[in-house]
Formats: sequence, structure tokens, C-alpha cells
Amino acid sequence: MPNQVVDVVWRNDLTFDAHQQGRTLTIMSSPHEDPDGKAVSPKQLLLTGLAGCTGLDVASILPKMRVQFSSLRVVVEATLTEDHPRTYATMHMVYEVGCNEDDRESVERAVELSVTKYCGVHAMLEKASDITHEVRIVA
Repeated sequence: MPNQVVDVVWRNDLTFDAHQQGRTLTIMSSPHEDPDGKAVSPKQLLLTGLAGCTGLDVASILPKMRVQFSSLRVVVEATLTEDHPRTYATMHMVYEVGCNEDDRESVERAVELSVTKYCGVHAMLEKASDITHEVRIVA
């Protein structure tokens, strides 16, 4: 398997351009200070990677289980430690799935497969953080 490569180049102050797969992301220490509103925080990118990885898994598993769903949202709430280096001590993932309540067991199984078998981001982050999850069936 080929190596995956990204590069991050300092632009100015605490702003960097991150390049991956032909795309550029702006990374800032304080993204709320970005006048264009497009910058992201490095730590929050970890959370985004976690939500995206597990979301992709669940979205690919549910159809195989013959579960019809109209929406899928993964929300990750994390708590940082007080001491430096500030790391995520806990992460809580909420899977909001638009489907029939009768499919709850299948949805919970799909989530469990993602977090225990398929999501590599979860596998890496759980070595450093306490990660929990819950499923909510939404209309």
C-alpha cells in the first residue's frame, strides 16, 4: 500500500496551508479569527477524521444489513485535559440515524462493527482517549 503524504507550510503568524490529495486547507490556532471563515483547528481535524471515518463505515454497513436510512449524522464532543500538552481525555460520539425504530438493533450493530473492527481512526485515538458512543434514531 502506498504511503500517504500531507505537507503543511507556514503562511504567516499562526496560519498554515495543509496540502493533501491536491487540496489545500487553512489551519489556524484560532480559526474563529479567520476573516474568510474557512480555517480549521488541528485538534478539531482529529475529531472530524473520527466522525468521518466511522460515518463512512456505518453508511456502507447499513445497506448491507438492508436498513434504509434517510440521514446519518455523527457528532463528536470531546474534553481537553487542563495540563499541557492539552489532549482529548474523553470523546463521546452520537450517531443520529434517520430510520425506523425497528432497525435500532441493526444500527447499533453497524456502529459496533465500525468502532471495534473497521474505523482505523477510532482504533488509533482510543489508545489515548476514553471514547464512548450512543445511537439516536431520529425522524
